[in-house]
Amino acid sequence: MRRALVTGGAAGIGAATVRRLVGEGKAVTFIDLDSVAGEALAQETGARFAALDGMDLGAVAEFLAGEDFDILVSNIGADQHAFFTGTGPADWQRLLSVNLQTAFAFCHGVLPGMQARGWGRIVLVSSEAGRLGSKGGAVYAAAKAGLLGFGRSLARENARYGITVNAVLPGPVHTPMVERAVAEVGAKILDDMARLTLLRRLGRPEEIAAAIAFFCSEDAGFITGEALGVSGGMGCGA
Repeated sequence: MRRALVTGGAAGIGAATVRRLVGEGKAVTFIDLDSVAGEALAQETGARFAALDGMDLGAVAEFLAGEDFDILVSNIGADQHAFFTGTGPADWQRLLSVNLQTAFAFCHGVLPGMQARGWGRIVLVSSEAGRLGSKGGAVYAAAKAGLLGFGRSLARENARYGITVNAVLPGPVHTPMVERAVAEVGAKILDDMARLTLLRRLGRPEEIAAAIAFFCSEDAGFITGEALGVSGGMGCGA
């Protein structure tokens, strides 16, 4: 049985991914800061939950030192709703740490075991913002773009070990992150986001989880270094 680790797994895309991978017979561990939601999802699915702050690099290293995973879904992230001139160094550091450095930490921890076993799947949850840019989210977009370069580099380094590394790029998806954006700037943002897609709707977390699960599968063994937009055609221009 393949062992999978999902970071940021208690809600939204992460929770949908936990449910999907458990349903496909994986032994799933997921981490999150939200202990209440995490424990509830663990009870629902049978997955193992660990309360962990992904930005605490020491805690991440300690957690991974005693673990071996065949699959990593790196899903920790935080959005941004401010023009760049309205941000400062503290904002930049936080957004880069949440969206990019957490992926560094978890990949650094799981790769040696994958290399030793000669098999692995890493899926980085980026964003269409990393490919297209984001008005009001410049630093977020920069971090998500960083995941694409990071993932392609890991793909080049680790193909020799039977490890694939791919990225999934969600567009607007109805998640708790979007709900927080609505609370900040108003419900009109939902219509604005839907109009960015060719399908004129927001995605569902389960639709993103399906793409993630494919990249985690045996069937995706000849795909690496790729970035798949799951965004209702957002990358094609609306």
